Amino acid sequence: MLRIALLFVCAALAAPAQTRLLRFPDIHAERVVFTYAGDLWMAPAAGGTAARLTAHPGLELFGRFSPDGKWIAFTGQYDGDEQVYVIPSTGGVPKQLTFYPARGPLPARWGYDNLVYGWTPDGKFIVFRSMREGWAPKDGRLYTVSPEGGPVQALPMPTSGFGDLSPDGKRIVYSPLYRDFRAWKRYQGGWQQDLYIFDLASSRIEPVAPSGRTERDPMWIGDRICFASDRTGTLNLFEYDPASKKLRQLTDSKQWDVRWPSRGENGEIVYEMNGELWTLNIRDARPRRISIQVPGDGLASRPAEISAAGQIEGFGLSPKGERAVFVARGDVFNAPIEKGVTRNLTRSSGAHDKWASWSPDGRRIAYISDETGEEELYVIPQDGSGAPERLTSNGKAMRYRIEWAPDGRRLAFSDKDGKLYVLKLDDKSILEVADERRGQLLDYTWSPDSAWLAYSLTGENEFNSLWIWSASENKARRVQENLFNQFQPVWDPEGNYLYFLSEREYAPLLSAVEWNFAGARNVSIYALALRKDAKNPFPPEEDQVTFDEAAKEAEKKPAPVTVRIDFDGLAGRVARVPVPAHNYRGLAAVKGHLLYTRAGEPYYGREPDPRPALVIFSLKDRKETVLAEGVQGFELSCDGRKVLVRESGGFGLYDATPAGKSGRKSVSTAGLRVNRVPSREWSQIFNEVWRRYRDFFYVPNMHGYDWEKLRAQYAPLLEYVGHRSDLNYVIGEMIAELNVGHAYIAGGDYTEPPRPQVALPGARFEL
Repeated sequence: MLRIALLFVCAALAAPAQTRLLRFPDIHAERVVFTYAGDLWMAPAAGGTAARLTAHPGLELFGRFSPDGKWIAFTGQYDGDEQVYVIPSTGGVPKQLTFYPARGPLPARWGYDNLVYGWTPDGKFIVFRSMREGWAPKDGRLYTVSPEGGPVQALPMPTSGFGDLSPDGKRIVYSPLYRDFRAWKRYQGGWQQDLYIFDLASSRIEPVAPSGRTERDPMWIGDRICFASDRTGTLNLFEYDPASKKLRQLTDSKQWDVRWPSRGENGEIVYEMNGELWTLNIRDARPRRISIQVPGDGLASRPAEISAAGQIEGFGLSPKGERAVFVARGDVFNAPIEKGVTRNLTRSSGAHDKWASWSPDGRRIAYISDETGEEELYVIPQDGSGAPERLTSNGKAMRYRIEWAPDGRRLAFSDKDGKLYVLKLDDKSILEVADERRGQLLDYTWSPDSAWLAYSLTGENEFNSLWIWSASENKARRVQENLFNQFQPVWDPEGNYLYFLSEREYAPLLSAVEWNFAGARNVSIYALALRKDAKNPFPPEEDQVTFDEAAKEAEKKPAPVTVRIDFDGLAGRVARVPVPAHNYRGLAAVKGHLLYTRAGEPYYGREPDPRPALVIFSLKDRKETVLAEGVQGFELSCDGRKVLVRESGGFGLYDATPAGKSGRKSVSTAGLRVNRVPSREWSQIFNEVWRRYRDFFYVPNMHGYDWEKLRAQYAPLLEYVGHRSDLNYVIGEMIAELNVGHAYIAGGDYTEPPRPQVALPGARFEL
């Protein structure tokens, strides 16, 4: 008995597992062709092991058998863009049939150009959809091309989505609208798809069983028309008789959509549902699942060490500027400025680590991570010598921007609801400091003595005003009325002033075409005197007699800064920094200087001119000096002596002085490398997207759907994701359950060949 049991165990272990996420299928006799992980595969229609037909790094999609089964037409990316190809159904060298440059790369919601739909009934032509003559992707139409090559011919309908010719080739059933790749379930709006029969001789049209919801994927089988419709709540197959106008439902799936059905030559339909392929013959309407095993090499899912230098989302400096901290591709890195090795501190393919911030004593780096499934705060030794320590728990919202208090005893952070928190490191207790009523709160900053926290909040009139929170009193005070937008407060390192930005200038740009204007360059920089005895930081300039005592006074060692604030009359003690109003952002203060970015006005279609610049302003000389141009952000070291600048060409380290440009040091990001495990990354991405919708969907009840249950429904498909396009599909289908528009999925790691750069003559030629 033991021997028999072991044989059963061995047989179970040896049996190949059913592969899912098989897409865009077609069937002919005893064979099915489909796309998996971006390649075309063929398998027995009865089930079994699949054989690969293509192995190109680009995508190969929508394989369609010729009527005699000898050929397969498909859409491929062999030369960079999407074109129509044909190969023998036994495999072979693809032959390119179309050459007009494809539109794209397109967002996922628009699908693909030159999309193969099928063949004419006589097998002489391939039917495909192209966007070559339309202004927008929705304006594509159907064309035919011979499998031998040659010019393409447009079908007479001016715009079209999917279509299929009648067996006699005299009529076509089609949808004038094309939104097949948009993740919209149960849609009932202006983009609702209806089907029509178009007579190719008379151009007469006849509607096909409209329902008020979606009818798509038409197939002409004998004298009947089959299609998919979500009139029952999910996409199911229906059969329509044009003669009697009778409608029959063929499938009754209540949880999963019937996707991308395609017809065979003998009344069979193959479709995908829950990632698997199913067949149905319209005579008996009995669905049958096909168990297919795809022996792929998992090229797109293989773990590998890759560069993360092109995916930097955050950066900063050590307290004295000797090293830099980077956040890239979800990991936290400690990188040298000039010499040494780069340390990947977190190495977490399955987590998104972000908002890294170096502690004032230089020993630790704090960051936010979703390693637990929710976003929590962590600290880790800066040299990677120890494991991360989790500081928070029970997170239920996305969190942002860690700001260390200068004494290293507290951390400030915020969340997606606009709440501002302070975490005490000694006991890990958390205080809620503020609640932004609109959006997120990100411009908080500690005073030099760690006793105060300044930030801005939106008021009743939608203008921001400045607030200061006292750590000793746990009390917040608004320090100015919200007559103007006031934001991005920064503390004077010596504790005398609070600098901030405010929109108080009206300097419109006038149009050269019509009498109209646009507001720009309306931000000025201001200083708020914190004490009544604080001097005007910018008094009228006047030559003065100097004495030796002044030099001796300057030699004294500065005492520790203690910030004292006289709130009585504080709002009136404002001085404008003597620089013209402009587009200022990113204000920072160091001893004797202010730093900020200054940008030009953006245009439709091109970047601002001049490019954004990092400017340093001398408080004593009242002069501006440009430190860097093409700036995309900057971060100061804690001691205020160094500034790390993200520039159009990379990263540069500067001294935070007017002469700092001459000593620029280039900071390499070549050492930012991660050990990528795609399956773990894909799981993290899926769950983060789910959380983002939970946290940011415009109504808390998620349109009445059980969002937790929907994650549980779609998460099992992650096991079968073999390509980033598979992941986007799974996420898109989950989001589509919410029945909301403008919720799309795009992007990710694609091995897409370079698209050809093709010039067009501006004329249409006919032979």
